[in-house]
Parts: sequence; C-alpha cells; structure tokens
Amino acid sequence: MAWTWRFEKSDGTEVTPVVTPEEFTTQGDAESWIGEHWRDLLDGGADQVTLSEDGAKIYGPMPLDAEG
Repeated sequence: MAWTWRFEKSDGTEVTPVVTPEEFTTQGDAESWIGEHWRDLLDGGADQVTLSEDGAKIYGPMPLDAEG
C-alpha cells in the first residue's frame, strides 16, 4: 500500500510542492509528515492537499490554512 498527497491551489489545480514528499506505508506516517510540513507547503504555493491510498482518494481537499 502506498499513501500519497496531492498538492493543489484552491481551485484544484495541481502544484509542485516545495518540500519533496515520499510515498508512505501508513496513513499515520502520511498525516505526520503533512503535520510537520504544512506551513512550508502553504508558503510555497499549495493551498490544499488530498490524501490517496494506491490512487484511491481517502479525503480532501483539506485546506492547509486554518482560515480556509
């Protein structure tokens, strides 16, 4: 199983993240990573993220800005 993040602008357009993500083996690892890097991702132009497992959307889009 591979857990991955998709990084997007608020309109759903995919963007390249400023912090290189990895493929995660658990949902918890993926969520911990986003918890550590969300601020850099937001500052780098990503407004929201979507979590997928093996290509199937789990949840999202989730705004990176608490105000969003």
